[in-house]
This record gives sequence, C-alpha cells and structure tokens, in this order.
Amino acid sequence: MQYAIRALRHMQSVSILLEAADPSDARRQAESQGYAVLGVKSVAARGRFAFGSTAAFPLLHFNQSLLILLKAGLSVVEVIETLADRETRPDAKQVLTRLHDQLKVGLSFSAALEAQPAVFPPLYVASVRANERTGALTEAIERFIQYRSQSDQMRKRIVGASIYPAMILGVGTLVIAFLLLYVVPRFSQVFQDLGDRIPLMSRLLLQWGQFAHAHGLQLLAGGVLGAGAVIYALTRTRVRLGIARLVQRIPRIGEYVRVYQLARFYRALGMLQQAGMPIVTALDMVTGLLPVSMHGALAAARRDIGEGRSISAAFESNGLTTAVSLRLLRVAERTGQMGELLERTAGFHDEDISQAIEWFIRLFEPLLMIGIGIVIGVVVLLMYAPIFELAGSIQ
Repeated sequence: MQYAIRALRHMQSVSILLEAADPSDARRQAESQGYAVLGVKSVAARGRFAFGSTAAFPLLHFNQSLLILLKAGLSVVEVIETLADRETRPDAKQVLTRLHDQLKVGLSFSAALEAQPAVFPPLYVASVRANERTGALTEAIERFIQYRSQSDQMRKRIVGASIYPAMILGVGTLVIAFLLLYVVPRFSQVFQDLGDRIPLMSRLLLQWGQFAHAHGLQLLAGGVLGAGAVIYALTRTRVRLGIARLVQRIPRIGEYVRVYQLARFYRALGMLQQAGMPIVTALDMVTGLLPVSMHGALAAARRDIGEGRSISAAFESNGLTTAVSLRLLRVAERTGQMGELLERTAGFHDEDISQAIEWFIRLFEPLLMIGIGIVIGVVVLLMYAPIFELAGSIQ
C-alpha cells in the first residue's frame, strides 16, 4: 500500500509517496531517507502519480528523451523547456513546467527533481545528484534507463506468464459454474423419480442440482458476496503479506520469489554504487525494494557494514545472498567493481527467473487444462450416467 507523507527536509515542507506495509513502516522509510516526518496518510490506488501505475508520469520515456537532447548539446534547462512545450498531457506538462521554473531560479537539476518526490523516486534523484557533481549526468541517466528497462522487462515477463493461465482458469471456472448451477439442476428435475437405480455419485450430483434449483437466487447472491469479499481481502496489506509468506514457503516457488526480490535489490544498489554513493547510504535508499520480512535482515547488514565488516560477510550472515551473489560480491571486494558486479549479479538471477517462467508456462498450463477438462468430463459423465442406466433397464 502507498502512503502520503508530509515531512520536512532542508527546512522545506514536502510531500512524498512511499510503498510500505503499514504507516509505521512508511515513517521508518522516510526517516531513513533524511525526512522529518510530520504526518502519514494512506492513499487510494488510483488518480495519483505512482511508480508503475497507468496514470504515472512517464519516467522512462522522459529519461530517454532527456538523454537524446543532452547528447545533442542542449543544456538541462533547454531540454526541460523543449519537453514541456511538446507535452500534451496536462499532468505531465505540469510536472515539466514546475521543473523548468525551479531550474530557472537557480536550483540544481537534482534539487528540482527532489522537490517533486511523488514523481521522481529517491533512487533516481540520488543517482543524478551523485553524478551531477562530477559532470557525468548523461552516464547517470543511461544507468537509470538501463535499470528501469530491465526492471520493467522482468515485471512484464511475470505478468505475461500469468495472463494465459488466469484466462484458462477463469473460463474453466465459468464453464463448471454453468454446468453446476444451470445444466445439472435441469437434469435433476428429469431424473428425480429414478431413486436408487441411479449410481451413487450421480445421485449426489443430482441432489446438488435439486438444491441449486430450489435456492438459485441465494447461491447467486452468495457467490457475488464471496467474490466481493475475496477482492476486498486482496486489497488489504495484511492479507497480501500473508499470501506472500505462504508462497515463499512453497519449496521451489518460494526460492524463486526470494531470488527475484534480491535481484531488484542488487540492481538498484549497483546503480547507486556506480554513481559513487557510499554503501551505507545506498542501503538506506533501497530498503523499500525488499519485502517487510527482509527489512530486519537488511538493517542488521547495514549495522554490520557500519562496524567494519565486509559487504559479502554482512550480507551472507543476514541471509541476503545466494550462492552466486556471494562469490561475485567477494570478487567485487577484491577488484573494487562493486557496482558493476552487483548489476551482473542481478542480470544472472533475472536469467534464472526467466528460465523458471518458461518452465512454468510449459508445465503448468497443460496441467491446468487437463485438470479443468477432467472436472468438466466427470460432471458431464455423472449427468449422463442415469441415461445409460435407463437404456440398460429398457433393454
């Protein structure tokens, strides 16, 4: 769930949006980023600038256009003015106009971005600020484009892999519901006088049909209420966290979920390290990319690093590594290429997850179709069993 936070930073009042499990977690995240929190309030999921929402500011497209124009020789102020002039969407144009106005009064690009925290995430602002001091702004933007593109690509793979099974499950559920709530009740009226001559399983199915025929409206209302209750429950943070914990306990799937979460964490941390940000500060900024269940482990790792332990040892002792990432972290500590190797680690794990998704599609979809087909076949067979019984008795 996202929370709107009113806070003070550099003696200025700002409003930011953070993804958190509860208000106290949102407060902790804001304070770890250097904000003095004044108030925390949950916000609705629609009608706002949100990371990844359909109404969000097109951050990736903005950076791609920004990079092209900067490489063409325009200054930052000229680039933002150009982008604001060509923008047709009112919300996005307002963001760019505000950004241009702040640049014209003398604010740095990173400070102007930071003034709109609901649009420009702290990771992006921090990367720009670190490279702005060294005159390597285009490198920072290139790294963020790569980071965001890879993150979006993995998210699209996961969503795409779930669409077809969801469609099969939905259609199968509708067909089964049609059989049980419409077809079977009508069959039950035809064969209700056959009594014990019907096989036991068919008799039970027809008894269900008689019940559904007598209480059709109540069953329909109960189904609608049940679906509404499920949808409402899925909007609750505690329910989603509970489901996530259950998924993580599934032997193979839980491990892939953990690897996916760590890959996002490594990629963001690598981007900040390449920008020259100190590791302890970078860890504070990427806390929100890990689930709440791993925040304690990350805080312990940050404390260990602050006390002088190596990054690989701190991550290993707190369960923030895999067999591959641990070895690459040790190599990075020897070579001094921490940022680059963290990104390579994330890429390696993304490839593993992509292969797992391919296997999931190849295995789960046929099994799901077979399972739904068996259920439908059994229902149809049990409905027609009385007909076969009647035909046998007539002969």
